[in-house]
Amino acid sequence: MGLAKSSLGEDEEIVLEFHPHWSTLVGTIFWAVVTVAVAVAAIVFIPGGSAQTVIRLIIAAVAVVAILVVGLIPFLRWVTTSYTLTNRRFVLRHGILSRSGRDIPLTRVNDVSFEHNLIQRMLGTGTLIVESGGEHGQLVLKNIPRVEYTQNQLYRIVEELTDGDGVKP
Repeated sequence: MGLAKSSLGEDEEIVLEFHPHWSTLVGTIFWAVVTVAVAVAAIVFIPGGSAQTVIRLIIAAVAVVAILVVGLIPFLRWVTTSYTLTNRRFVLRHGILSRSGRDIPLTRVNDVSFEHNLIQRMLGTGTLIVESGGEHGQLVLKNIPRVEYTQNQLYRIVEELTDGDGVKP
């Protein structure tokens, strides 16, 4: 789901390509498991009677819809969100049915920084902040895997493009 090779410019190469960190799905997985547990408990403890089968089917149908909402949609959102760093630009793409994206030419990047707390450090994730010239200015990307490495790579390429002298070609 990342950047297609055909959409790369001349002499453009992919440096990094990734999705948001897997930890973004922890809440989704938790609520999907809770939904299944509650549905199974409700189905098992339904008292006998003529409507027992109908009630079980209704509970199962509600559970399936709930799992689709709390589980499948966030998972699809995660899968269809991609970040690609090339030697020329930083590319963001997201969307399940409709897609949108943003390309930031690295020659316009003014600053690259990251933040992560203790838990994020243990999980290997964090927030990447990219400041660029233009009308959108600051880009804050949360749950970036290997955020320090990503920040270092992005900064290194920006420095190479500016030849380290602060003057952009």
